[in-house]
Amino acid sequence: MSLLNPVSPSKLRADLYNFPCDDDESTTTAPPSVISVLASLLDRAIARNDRAAVNRGNAAVGDARSRAFESHQVLDMTIQSFLERIYRYARVAPPVYVVAYVYLDRLCQFNPGLRICSANAHRLLITAIMVASKFVEDLNYCNSYFAMVGGLSARELNSLELDFLFLMKFKLHVSVSVFESYCRHLEREVSFGGGYQIERSLRRLMCGGEITAEEKERREPNQVAQVL
Repeated sequence: MSLLNPVSPSKLRADLYNFPCDDDESTTTAPPSVISVLASLLDRAIARNDRAAVNRGNAAVGDARSRAFESHQVLDMTIQSFLERIYRYARVAPPVYVVAYVYLDRLCQFNPGLRICSANAHRLLITAIMVASKFVEDLNYCNSYFAMVGGLSARELNSLELDFLFLMKFKLHVSVSVFESYCRHLEREVSFGGGYQIERSLRRLMCGGEITAEEKERREPNQVAQVL
């Protein structure tokens, strides 16, 4: 899936480092460009992982915590529409989506049997974004509100959050260098116009390793929230 509406790298970068004000009415009608880019990335990953699941006969993989995110009834909503819904009702700042993207990549790295697919994408996304919002933003909606936005009960989302944290090994820290490396990755996808460039990058990033050895050496002790 390519981007339906082309996004310039400069526009994307402006969005990625933007925390909208509460009285900014434009946030209700103009979702940030990062949503379109992430939706394109995730759609490709989901399509590939769904094909892989069919090829192996839809056999269950992963442990009980991983399978907790699988839904027997897939939500009839595209990834982009779902991300826009979260933005519209939870007013999540654009940097939160990048941190959530880091979390999803890290989650798959820690749990090789876990793959983002149609059955678990929406639950993983609402959980990752909620946790990222708590980590990055000073003010957050409560779990029950995020649950309503994501089409879950509060009890379900509370349980998924706990599973998510254990699967993440509680490693929620995202350094400035890691955050910026993911921003640059998203900008490159926009620059190259998506397509096969996105798919090749996904093989490395989505469920294939969060950061290179060079990037690990450049890690800084500061958290993303301290510089944005």
